[in-house]
Amino acid sequence: MRLLVLMLIFVSTLSFANTKPQPTPPQEINVEYQQLQKLNLELNTLAKEATSTTGSSLDVVRLQLLNKNKELRQTLTDLIDDKQADKKLLLKQVEQQIKFAAEAEKFLQTKVERDQKDLDKAKDTDKLVALKALTESRDFIILVLNDEWENYQWMEHLGKPQPNSVKALKKNIEHRLDFMSASLTFGSQALELNDKQIKSATGDELKTLQVTQILSQRQVSSDTKNLTDLVKLADGMGLDTAEYKRLLFEQTGNVTDDLLNSKVMWSIVTSWTTDFSSWLFENLPQMIFKVIIFVFIIFVFKTLKNIIRKMVTRAVSTKNLKMSILMQEFFISMSGKIVFAIGILIALSQVGLNLAPILTGFGVAGIIVGFALQDTLSNFASGMMLLIYRPFDVGDLVEAGSITGKVSHMSLVNTTIKTFSNEIIIVPNSKIWGDIIKNVTHEKVRRIDMIFGIGYSDDIEKTERVLQDIVESHPSVLRSPEPTIKLHTLNSSSVDFIVRPWVKTDDYWDVYWDITREVKMRFDREGISIPFPQQDVHLHMVEKAIESKIAS
Repeated sequence: MRLLVLMLIFVSTLSFANTKPQPTPPQEINVEYQQLQKLNLELNTLAKEATSTTGSSLDVVRLQLLNKNKELRQTLTDLIDDKQADKKLLLKQVEQQIKFAAEAEKFLQTKVERDQKDLDKAKDTDKLVALKALTESRDFIILVLNDEWENYQWMEHLGKPQPNSVKALKKNIEHRLDFMSASLTFGSQALELNDKQIKSATGDELKTLQVTQILSQRQVSSDTKNLTDLVKLADGMGLDTAEYKRLLFEQTGNVTDDLLNSKVMWSIVTSWTTDFSSWLFENLPQMIFKVIIFVFIIFVFKTLKNIIRKMVTRAVSTKNLKMSILMQEFFISMSGKIVFAIGILIALSQVGLNLAPILTGFGVAGIIVGFALQDTLSNFASGMMLLIYRPFDVGDLVEAGSITGKVSHMSLVNTTIKTFSNEIIIVPNSKIWGDIIKNVTHEKVRRIDMIFGIGYSDDIEKTERVLQDIVESHPSVLRSPEPTIKLHTLNSSSVDFIVRPWVKTDDYWDVYWDITREVKMRFDREGISIPFPQQDVHLHMVEKAIESKIAS
């Protein structure tokens, strides 16, 4: 880079110094010419200073040289725009700038090639330094190319256009655009591949890949910047840059005004369509094969699910296990669902899906759903408790959740109860488990508790014989356990007997109603009264009130 700067200064200063004396320019532009001469002298001084400077001081001098050169070119721009300026003198100066730019481009191109070789040969610890040198050289080439384009615009403005040189420059720019876009595409693909390799690398291999990743990132960043600068220069020349703008959009994702250009939009759509068609052509046979494998695995596991369900149904239905219907349905349902879920996971893995993110997503979703469905989970937990402790089963007559009826269906979330009036009531399991549960039909044998009252004037022994005969004569009353018939309470208006026969649970209400009816009929025939609550009312009249009534 030092040689470049020195070349820049010596060419520009010597060319200006060797120019033959020209006629004195008009007075009003003397200031600009004096400024131009002053800048050339300052550049000459800095160039001599640069030959004897080393280390960090050289960077300072180089920066000063670049700034002075910018001032010189700005002064030239001002003079060229002035219609009264000496065109011959300006043409000489611009021609020297053209020669310098051509020599600088050749030098920089050679340096870029040398820097690229140094980068390829450098060790991992020196690659970043070599890459920095290569990046700087490419940046300077683009600056020189911009100066070349400006030089030819100056020549056209001064009445001496250079069509052949402009044509050659445009071809040069097109060539560099193609090279830079190819380099950017290759670098992006290498970076993606390196990212995939890092995920599975360990030890020294991981360190090497990390260094390569840093280099690739900086290379892609440099190529992106250079391509962006070249596209701007090409736009100024009137070249077609739609394809390169599409590549920059895909690489950076930045939405700019260029996307509104119909050519750029068409290039993006065409590229996506081509990429999709190419991808589809390359992957369609494999995709079809994977779909066939997926469908086959699902079919196999669906068949296996039905087989497992039948096996589990047969296993849990054995009398030795004594499982409730709810527990049987639970095991049958879960066995089928688990087998089918395993089949889906295997099928998804066969088509190339990574199951780890899916399972992780299910875990996160489970937490979110758990918070959103707290009541449902509470019912589910209560259903599990009902499943484990089995306080009742389908077909039992229960009093649960303040509802009395027959259990017609049970699940892990709710229980369906059919009342005596043929109403269907669905009760959440949390309501049932959190309340008193009364299972009326759980036992095969039940005792009927009945109370019958007689009058105080009735024969107690006769009543006992009548009640005993009624109970023993009923065919559904069990002989064992023996029925209980005892005088129980001397009530305020009746003498109460308890009658407690034992019956099968299914015969409970039939026996209850039959005995009640028979007691009334036998008591009437035997002359045994059934008292009802009575109350005597005594009226006490005041004597004076009676006397006054008699007197009247």
